[in-house]
Amino acid sequence: MLRLVYLSLTLIVIIFGIVFAVLNAEHVQLNYYLGSVEMPLSLVLVLAMILGALLGIFASLSLIIGSRRKASKLKHSVEVAEKEIVNLRNIPIKDEH
Repeated sequence: MLRLVYLSLTLIVIIFGIVFAVLNAEHVQLNYYLGSVEMPLSLVLVLAMILGALLGIFASLSLIIGSRRKASKLKHSVEVAEKEIVNLRNIPIKDEH
């Protein structure tokens, strides 16, 4: 059932993408530092969206790596604490009274 939902959502997104491309088929002049190129408007918009997503991923990459490193250190300290607890539980109790 879940596969059917994913399949239908994917089909809807593809249909919207095709309709978007057909409605924005006009060619536009894209000027950049090294020259210019004429491309369909829909392609320019999709490429800009992909470039923005990639820049967002690269911008947050340092935060992701830092949080994973911190999680690894915390897991290690938990393992050390658990070993210490096991060792303390294994020490026999001596009553000095």
